[in-house]
Amino acid sequence: MRLVGSLIVFVTMLCCAGEVYGQAVGVFEGHGDVGSVAQAGSAAFDAGTGTYTLSGSGENMWLGKDAFQFVWKKVKAPNVGLTADISFVGEGKNAHRKAVLMVRQSLEEDSVYADVAVHGSGLTSLQFRDERGAETREVQANVTSAPKRVRIVKEGDYFRMWVSGEDGKFRLAGATGKIVLTEPFYVGIGICSHDNSVIETAKFAGVEFKEKNTTDDQVTSIKSAQPRMAVPPADKKLYSMLEISDGGAFDRRAIYVAEGRFEAPNWMPDGKRLLFNRNGRIETISVEGGATTVLDTGMAVRCNNDHGISPDGKSLVVSDNSQENHESLIYILPIEGGTPRRITKNAPSYWHGWSPDGKTLAFVGQRNGEFDIYSISTEGGEEKQLTTAKGLDDGPEYKPDGQWIYFNSVRTGQMHIWKMRADGSEQTQVTFDDANDWFPHFSPDGQKMVFLTFDRTVEGHPENKDVVLRMMDMQDGKVRVAAKLFGGQGTMNVPSWSPDGKRFAFVSYALVKDDGTK
Repeated sequence: MRLVGSLIVFVTMLCCAGEVYGQAVGVFEGHGDVGSVAQAGSAAFDAGTGTYTLSGSGENMWLGKDAFQFVWKKVKAPNVGLTADISFVGEGKNAHRKAVLMVRQSLEEDSVYADVAVHGSGLTSLQFRDERGAETREVQANVTSAPKRVRIVKEGDYFRMWVSGEDGKFRLAGATGKIVLTEPFYVGIGICSHDNSVIETAKFAGVEFKEKNTTDDQVTSIKSAQPRMAVPPADKKLYSMLEISDGGAFDRRAIYVAEGRFEAPNWMPDGKRLLFNRNGRIETISVEGGATTVLDTGMAVRCNNDHGISPDGKSLVVSDNSQENHESLIYILPIEGGTPRRITKNAPSYWHGWSPDGKTLAFVGQRNGEFDIYSISTEGGEEKQLTTAKGLDDGPEYKPDGQWIYFNSVRTGQMHIWKMRADGSEQTQVTFDDANDWFPHFSPDGQKMVFLTFDRTVEGHPENKDVVLRMMDMQDGKVRVAAKLFGGQGTMNVPSWSPDGKRFAFVSYALVKDDGTK
């Protein structure tokens, strides 16, 4: 249909056996319904306003398959960015209706993909399926209402969500771990009603699609339809993201994102705040996000990522490098801040565990060139060596019953989780698979253990690696993937379960060169 004053193109589609047929829509090449939908969707483009209007049904875009209306373009480029203002038409029947910016491997319902999804409720999430047919995961942006403008950026094998408010300034709001797509893949916009019996409609305004071919360092902007020379790439910026995950479905929310590095969250006893280390200081933040507060740790101003909270919630233990030869020593101070009291005589010493009765600390010490696990009274005094195996022993944490200490050890030639009695006896291997496992952390009831996993080829626990957080059920020993992310050192060095045992916190990272504006 052609109208005077502006051109509005309405297109329909046919869908059969996973293949999608449809005309071009604006700058996109095609459109159609992906997956099984009860009612066919449609798409329109108003050339006068540059607005796309999409309508679609579909039960959901989640779990192992999707059903939605998709407007797409095939792309061959390692870096792409898609930006739009998204608004729904009408109140809607289901608060979970979704309008998305998507990068997708194929038009099959179970395809690998990543998208930025704005829900009818205002929830905005980076959703992704990293393997065909796998369950969808998400990182929720820490926003209380739908952002003014959203952007998805694919930079190599990593995807990032950017959001902006009324000020128009974009900020990083979430990132995925490595998700590999082969070229060509699909980039576009979509809508799902989350109720297969109804059609929902959304508008996408100010759509900007950009792709960058790193072989010739040239950027093409479809908005302008004119190529331009790219500015030489700047050094990548490091961003840290403090995330909270539930302990069951593993839904994630990025409550605080900042440029630079911070590390190792602990959950405060009130259940309302977290603490972490940054630039040698200890900071606290609400679990809802917001501003951070620096804790007074006296002379301990070079705190590393080995810190924690006493079982009674009254004291904080830190590992600090500010004194003597700037090797790590362990100190205890009041939880609200104050003067540190030195615990260990010998350095370096790195705290990791506090006995449930509050009387003993478990830590890692390097003595005579070997890293082993030691224990010491919270009053100080002589340390007791608990492990003597050759190679690194690290990450000791007491099981909540106080009878066992779990730790990671490379004594077999590969890093695995081990356990021993609190006195160091009965040292027994716990994990056996083809990976390097670090830093076991128990839920308060002792039923779940979260730990950090590196690829077999990685030595030590370095930063800026593709890692996995995994959870073991202590009843049956089954292990599930809790999160795949970019991280490592600083992600989860210390106990980070909420007091009620329903959630845990960690830090993911992103090395960002392209924010989608180039």
